[in-house]
Amino acid sequence: MGVIYLVRHGQASFGADDYDQLSPLGQEQAKRLGEWINDCGLTVSTIATGTQKRHRQSAAACSAACPIQEPLRWQEDAGFNEFDHHEVLVRHSPEFAEAGRLTEFLARDSNPRRAFQQIFSQAVARWTGGKHDGEYAESFAAFRKRVWTALRQLVDAPGTAPEVWVFTSGGTISAIVQELLAIPDERIFELNWTLVNTGVTKLLHRPGKLNLSYVNSQAHLERLQRPDLITYR
Repeated sequence: MGVIYLVRHGQASFGADDYDQLSPLGQEQAKRLGEWINDCGLTVSTIATGTQKRHRQSAAACSAACPIQEPLRWQEDAGFNEFDHHEVLVRHSPEFAEAGRLTEFLARDSNPRRAFQQIFSQAVARWTGGKHDGEYAESFAAFRKRVWTALRQLVDAPGTAPEVWVFTSGGTISAIVQELLAIPDERIFELNWTLVNTGVTKLLHRPGKLNLSYVNSQAHLERLQRPDLITYR
């Protein structure tokens, strides 16, 4: 039986000009994951990532702190990329298409993260609802198909290693869990909002069968008794 570990990337740079960049805390979260892998007696022989920087940086920081089974196989697949947050937001709130408008809007609120969460939740509900699919470069249905195809190609590829670590994003992991558990579209982002940075979701696979073992494990962070390491964005 093979194992796929889906890892959400470390904390990115929310509010910065380049979101797709790990913050210093995100780097530490990924390093702590590598230490946990080491302490658990696990090894890393195959790494898969999306093509986004935060995926690659998380994989690099983690693998630098854990045992590597040589030769390390590293592959990238855009199928594991996150959906386009900016487009989803702008289709719901066109005023944020102009550079800097979202930053100005959030700066006026006493709790910018909460304000963003509220408006982005509304934008996501519009996207997943399916009534406006033609307005998006990638509809929610197309996103789900793209992610699931990437996973199936990984699992079914000849010579797939017994254990594969996939560094990806929360939306991607949620779409995979949704497929495995048949979660309705309108409920899936209730799961997505709970996924922590560097949280681990474990899948078990054998020919023709793919099962969920656990979702969103954060044991590698909780054991350190540092609440600041637990982040969601």
